[in-house]
This record gives sequence, C-alpha cells and structure tokens, in this order.
Amino acid sequence: MANIREYQGVTPKIDPSSYIDASAVVIGKVTVGRNSSVWCNVVARGDVSFIKIGDNTNIQDLTMLHVTHYHPERSIETPLIIGNNVTVGHSCCIHACTIKDNVLVGMGSTLLDGCIIEKNVFIGAGSLVPANKVLESGYLYFGNPLKQVRKLTEAEIDHIAYSAEHYVNVMNTHKGA
Repeated sequence: MANIREYQGVTPKIDPSSYIDASAVVIGKVTVGRNSSVWCNVVARGDVSFIKIGDNTNIQDLTMLHVTHYHPERSIETPLIIGNNVTVGHSCCIHACTIKDNVLVGMGSTLLDGCIIEKNVFIGAGSLVPANKVLESGYLYFGNPLKQVRKLTEAEIDHIAYSAEHYVNVMNTHKGA
C-alpha cells in the first residue's frame, strides 16, 4: 500500500481510478485526478502549498514534486499544478510551477518556481526550465540553458497524447484491471 500521509489535518485526495505505487510518498495538500498514475519512489509533498495532478497524467519513477511556501512580503504562495494528459519522465524535479495539458517532460528535467508550460509542449530530457519562464505552446524545448528548438509536428503532438494514454493502459495492468 502506498505511503499516503496526512499533514496538518489535510489528507491527499486521490481519485479511485488512479494508481499510486506502493513505494510512492504522497503528503498533505495533494489532489490526483482520474486515471492518473504516480510511480515508483515518487515524492509528492504538498505541505507548504498544494499540488494538483490532472486526469490521465503520469508521474514516473524517482520524480520529486514540491511547492513554495507562502511568503508574507510577496503575499503569494506557489503551488504545483499539472494538467491533463501530461507525462513527467523519470527522475524529474518539478517545483512550484504550472504545466498545462498535453505536455511531455523528458527524463531528468528540472522545472523551477513560477515557470509556465503551455499546452502541447515537449521538453527534452535533462532540460532546465528557469524560474518564471513561459514555454510557448506547440514547441520542442531542450537544454541547459533551455532553448526553443523548433515547432512540433502534428505527429509529435499526437505522440504526447499517446504517451499519456499508454500510461493509463500500463497503470491498469498494474492494478490488475
């Protein structure tokens, strides 16, 4: 059974259709939508703000999800919001940002506070998305420092959706469905 923990009276809300691997740790203000999966050794720590994971989204092995606390001088908190049909590859660090629908984040990437990833974006493996950077919809981004490489083809945009669908199928085999 997954390690799903209450924090300061708040228990994660996980849709019953979703899958949380037994080795994952999900703490506090975390919401997981329909048909989503949180895989081996993922940490989702919603303690100082909230984490929202949409529908048909997969967070792959060894990824860390976290948030930034409320800062009284700035009067803001920075949650982590991940949309629908998102694939977050293995060993990513996703911190206090917004990832919109139909995005693929390549393995080993780091997304920093306040960045916004628009829909239909592919982030290549090992990339660093700086704080407060906005990635325009429909492009491939790659690197450290991150660069906009080129416009995505329709086939590549379709592949992002396919990746999310594929992980729903894999999740169902793990659940024995």
